[in-house]
Amino acid sequence: MSASVPRLVVAAPSSGSGKTTVATGLMAAFAARGLAVSPHKVGPDYIDPGYHALATGRVGRNLDAYLCGPELVGPLFLHGARGCDIAVVEGVMGLYDGAAGEGELASTAHVAKLLRAPVVLVVDASSQSRSVAALVHGFASWDPEVRVGGVILNKVGSDRHEELLREALDSAGVPVLGVLRRVGQVETPSRHLGLVPVAERRAAAVEAVAAMGAQVAGGCDLEALAALARSAGAVPGAAWDAAEAVASPTHHPTRSDETPGRQPGDCAAGARPKDAGDGPKGAGGGPKDPGDGPKDPGDGPKGAGGGPRVVVAGGPAFTFSYAEHAELLSAAGADVVVFDPLRDEELPEGTRGLVIGGGFPEVYAAELSANEPLRKAVAELANSGAPVAAECAGLLYLCRELDGLPMCGVLDASARMSERLTLGYRDAVAVGDSVLAVAGTRMRGHEFHRTVVEPGSGAEPAWGVRTPRPRVEGFVQRGVHASYLHTHWASEPGVARRFVERCRTS
Repeated sequence: MSASVPRLVVAAPSSGSGKTTVATGLMAAFAARGLAVSPHKVGPDYIDPGYHALATGRVGRNLDAYLCGPELVGPLFLHGARGCDIAVVEGVMGLYDGAAGEGELASTAHVAKLLRAPVVLVVDASSQSRSVAALVHGFASWDPEVRVGGVILNKVGSDRHEELLREALDSAGVPVLGVLRRVGQVETPSRHLGLVPVAERRAAAVEAVAAMGAQVAGGCDLEALAALARSAGAVPGAAWDAAEAVASPTHHPTRSDETPGRQPGDCAAGARPKDAGDGPKGAGGGPKDPGDGPKDPGDGPKGAGGGPRVVVAGGPAFTFSYAEHAELLSAAGADVVVFDPLRDEELPEGTRGLVIGGGFPEVYAAELSANEPLRKAVAELANSGAPVAAECAGLLYLCRELDGLPMCGVLDASARMSERLTLGYRDAVAVGDSVLAVAGTRMRGHEFHRTVVEPGSGAEPAWGVRTPRPRVEGFVQRGVHASYLHTHWASEPGVARRFVERCRTS
């Protein structure tokens, strides 16, 4: 079985070339023409999909061949693109840059091949003229399975500069599909982990996305780009389905004696669902996303199916989660509700389980600390043995303190900001049983932070991390599973199934 959705992959020779501006602008420009646009991002990044959501009115979705495996890239793409007229996939880093030491795995080129999609190469032309032809020729010919169908020239200085670039590219055999001038570039603010998320600057982000759309519409041949998108071949396989995934058996087991830091036989004892999609819609509005989204707390203590209520931290401090997490929790029978730890002083009524994803608690440490009623409610829930899953920002929130300010105190650990960036994919194994996994379950994750938690693991660690060096990390105590690792539950749907079952029985 296969399906065909017109699609483009927006790539570049390197980071900083303008991929996000062009990809988001394309999404907004197509949406402004009345098309239903499906937004996607290669890799684990949580922030760019928020801007994609503003441009399209649909939740931005990630396609990560490392976290989920190459076999899920096509199905997850088809799941997100249901009902859409066109899809735009923003790449990561340079076109051929993938997981360190893993060849092409998880690169933009790898995902483009898995999707059988043409690539549009965004080139920063600000400091070159004729050399652009050699650059484009190299990228277009490096891998014959990657089809570079066109170039968008970014930061072009003048009419004469554009003329020289086009003249040079005539010999490269790759058409110029757009030219964006150096003046009037859209600026989006950044800080220690990249762009500032949409949830923290919604009004300004809406204006920035509109400006990107206008810039791309004015400088690019949208008809030629749409025609290129229609030339994509069919994506093999069927669309991913959360209910089918939850019903399937766990499929990534490994032996517990492979866990770093443990000897054979030595066993340790014992979503954010939507990012920008809750706010202003893109120019095209877009159809409703696959599956029903999470509800606000005011919708009552029980869902239609009467399943256990699982609450998910959201708001500006906790913006990092994959859309599929909430879908999997719902498919497993949970009533998924979002709350804002900056605003809400109590957990939603009927809470049986808590999920706290990534984000920027370090930016909002004072406000989170000042919300003492909620901190106490979270601690009481965790101490009762209820299931709590926390990743990265969630880990910091559960600590005793963050940069000297009191947090929830669930974990006997302190967190602080650090100058050092921790970044990269990780291969991990569950050290012991927890609310998320049985001992020996193997998962792949991603770390991305400038903080330090001391100690880095508890008496019962969450994961034995195998790459880039063997170590244990994270905390498992009672119903709490807290770790720096961001994981994608679509790769291991049993995580959601197990978590919801524990919510029913705890």
